[in-house]
Amino acid sequence: MPTLHVSPGRIQGRLQPPGDKSISHRAVLLGALAEGRTVARNFLRAQDTERTVACVQALGVAVEADGDTVRVYGRREWRAPERVLDAGNSGTTIRLLCGLLSGQPLEAVLDGDSSLRRRPMDRVAIPLRRMGAEVEAREGRFPPVRVRGARLQGVRHELPVASAQVKSAILLAGLYADGATAVVEPAASRDHTERLLRAMGVDVRVRPLAGGAVAVEVTGPAQPAPVEVAVPGDFSSAAFFVAAAAAQPGAELVVEHVGLNPTRTGLLEVLREMGACVEVEDLREVAGEPVGTLVVRGRRLRGVEVAGQRVPRLIDEVPALVVAAAVAEGHTVVRDAGELRVKESDRIRSVVRALRAVGVEAEELPDGLVVRGGRLPGGAVESEGDHRIAMAFAVAGLLSEGGVAVEGAECAAVSFPEFDRWLRTLAKG
Repeated sequence: MPTLHVSPGRIQGRLQPPGDKSISHRAVLLGALAEGRTVARNFLRAQDTERTVACVQALGVAVEADGDTVRVYGRREWRAPERVLDAGNSGTTIRLLCGLLSGQPLEAVLDGDSSLRRRPMDRVAIPLRRMGAEVEAREGRFPPVRVRGARLQGVRHELPVASAQVKSAILLAGLYADGATAVVEPAASRDHTERLLRAMGVDVRVRPLAGGAVAVEVTGPAQPAPVEVAVPGDFSSAAFFVAAAAAQPGAELVVEHVGLNPTRTGLLEVLREMGACVEVEDLREVAGEPVGTLVVRGRRLRGVEVAGQRVPRLIDEVPALVVAAAVAEGHTVVRDAGELRVKESDRIRSVVRALRAVGVEAEELPDGLVVRGGRLPGGAVESEGDHRIAMAFAVAGLLSEGGVAVEGAECAAVSFPEFDRWLRTLAKG
């Protein structure tokens, strides 16, 4: 599927999104450290998560897969890998493993593809060095990364930018450390690591601070216990269809068994502010995570400004949001989203380039972008190897006047292997 051609069409039907990528990663990584068997059901079988499985197997951890059920047979001490640990395109894999390897009595080198090699690792390396680990990176901040485990000491580390991956890496290193390890964020980022650690018997303390900041703390050494995890549907994967349906008058979409963790659902708040009709039904808790059904009815939307503390809660959904913004009335402005520049691509630049390629007026800001909505003529887009760009502009084809061709759309398999099938299922000509 090197080029995906999407014609205009109305979104109708029911979507069952794949298992949550963030939780699937964490179930394997924490399960690898918990002595005994951890079971993850509805596990996401995608390129990113398979990299995580391969990495822990290379560290001596047995993993069995039966369809979307994965069993991890954890061990407290891992073995030194015989080769470089290849994280592929997965920032979660490389960053969280750096934290976990920091307390192991071994040396390992972690690397990835050309995209991952451009993603900064210094925000992880600096606090891990403060804790006592030896962490070396190319040019001081890029993969490949060499980690030599050591006896760790708890630290308090303040993040200049909220990041679930960086926070998680530090907290996971804190499981080995003597004393308390605290991470302070300027705003709350996604908290799947904290929730899973609690489910595995680790005491995780969260304290709100002034100005919306949050402190998260663990005290080590601490040993996670094996659990069974029911992985909910991935909100970020569903977001492309949700945003497009919300912005398309006459569309109707039901998203079943989707994770509704409040640190992930900022997109829903923004869409409602734009005038969207999005309702939550059957809200319940499954394995410590809120899960429910979304009902979306499309209507004409209006542009809004998105900034401040809610940005970390929709950072991965910005590509989906701009698709809705492209057909909304007026301007949509996103600020305080500089983190987008160090994703799989420079997503600010990539999104603006893609919007212009399909005939939408847009401009870059240093930490965000402006979309001048109203109509989406159509055209051809290059994914730049970024799965979220590929999926966002594929669904944009449904809202367009003349269709959209997405080159390099196969990268959607990084997080949503069946994206193309669901696109064809939900699109009514």
